[in-house]
Amino acid sequence: MKEEIKKIINENKVVLFMKGTRDFPQCGFSGMIAGVLKKFEVDFHDINVLDSDEMREGIKDFTDWPTIPQLYVNKEFIGGADIIKEMVDSGELLKLFDSKSIKHSYSIEKDERTDE
Repeated sequence: MKEEIKKIINENKVVLFMKGTRDFPQCGFSGMIAGVLKKFEVDFHDINVLDSDEMREGIKDFTDWPTIPQLYVNKEFIGGADIIKEMVDSGELLKLFDSKSIKHSYSIEKDERTDE
């Protein structure tokens, strides 16, 4: 399973291991991260861990992180729902996407102009 997970992460710039799918999340935390990625129009690969007990346990062991969802960007584990929420709120997630050359259609400047 470890090799399969490595292959998925290596072949996709952004991967979300989640409960359910991007279009039909099976938990609120997975839905939140999928929703953020969709809002920012980030191209991401979703893996439904509910399809396989091996995958569900394997990804937890792979990262040594006990919960799902788990977001990877350019082969790097970024975090779960709480961390991603904090990064969205602080603007750090968009900065991360920019630093990793991940295409998105969201402009920090545009968002700041609408707050005026």
